[in-house]
Amino acid sequence: MSLSCFELGERMLSVDEALDALRELAPNSLESESVSLSASLDRVLAEDAISPIDVPQNTNAAMDGIAMSWPGDNGQTRFALQGEVLAGSRFDGRLSPGQAVTITTGAPLPEGADTVIMSEQLLWAQEESQEGVGRWVEVQQADRVRRGQNVREAGEDIPRGTKALSAGTRLKPQHLGLLASLGMIEARVVRRPRVAIFSTGDEVTAPGETLPAAGIFDSNRFSLHGLLTRLGCEVIDLGILADDFTYIRGALEEATQKADMVITSGGVSVGQADLTRKALDDTGRLGFWRIAIRPGRPLAFGTLGEHEIPFFGLPGNPVAVMVTFLQFVQPLLRTLLGEHQWQPRRLTAIADEPLQSRQGRVDFLRGVYACDDQGRLHVRTTGRQGSGILSSMVAANCLIEIEAARAGVAQGETVTLQPFGELT
Repeated sequence: MSLSCFELGERMLSVDEALDALRELAPNSLESESVSLSASLDRVLAEDAISPIDVPQNTNAAMDGIAMSWPGDNGQTRFALQGEVLAGSRFDGRLSPGQAVTITTGAPLPEGADTVIMSEQLLWAQEESQEGVGRWVEVQQADRVRRGQNVREAGEDIPRGTKALSAGTRLKPQHLGLLASLGMIEARVVRRPRVAIFSTGDEVTAPGETLPAAGIFDSNRFSLHGLLTRLGCEVIDLGILADDFTYIRGALEEATQKADMVITSGGVSVGQADLTRKALDDTGRLGFWRIAIRPGRPLAFGTLGEHEIPFFGLPGNPVAVMVTFLQFVQPLLRTLLGEHQWQPRRLTAIADEPLQSRQGRVDFLRGVYACDDQGRLHVRTTGRQGSGILSSMVAANCLIEIEAARAGVAQGETVTLQPFGELT
């Protein structure tokens, strides 16, 4: 890891500067493992998937009808039927000009055939002769037929030996189907990161326990647990740590033995009881802790232990925890997972109300976006935007991102938003 990040500690960083520092410090992807295809959903490919076959394997019919060698514009519309080809079977022999076979969708084209004509364009008949009963077919509206129509060429989807999926792809259902179509039963994926989390503070109380008069229930661990699980991490829940320097330092040291990343919430500002940052200084190195962002300015990043395990000390307020996770923790975790090209999705929408901000910092408001009847995106806030109002996240489907150069957004102006996507 570069040392440059560790020279940033006391300076107020812009969001972009903090993200640049994280990218500079980002460790390599974790090691890979092979898992069954059925267990690969939402895992990240560790290596390119190369097709061992042509997909489709055979040139085949795209619909039911007849297969033949189309003679072109020579006036012939009647063709003798030589048999049928069903999906999963082949026609033995080669078709001569003027011959056809009935064929079903997906069946391989016989040798000599280059065109499929759909059933709805055909008249079927049979006639007796000295040689026996003959079957033939009449093509209607023959002028509409084009050589090569309704034919899927072998390898037109994925040719043999080509890249089917790139390393770094997060596997969705359609990706699993594609890999299965190649005959693969396993996928080589990046190991799930192990992430240790704990909350800090004497006032923090676990749900299910009696709430003291000056206490608050711990919501942050559960929000973080959900975000990490959705992202594909293994969560090591270390519970709630009291405001005790020795205890916190010991917990951080223990976490470095188990985890690929450590995340705390609370205890990273300059208050008298904010001991996590002090413990970080004692067990690792602080990279930076002041970012021009709202909510979430007191955010510490550094490394722990001799293996320089990434550490995030997130704010204590519930909304700030989720916002800073999405903006800073998520990119680094996706790098560990091998998603090196990942970027948050951003859309542009029309503000349906004035949006307050302060120049010199990036504001993230909780918002709801929707399309109007002309297909334009509009966005509004969810109401009160305090960093402790977790219901503002529940009501939202996006973050409204107001860049540092703007002192606010007037109604009707455009603004950038980040849809929550699959994580929330």
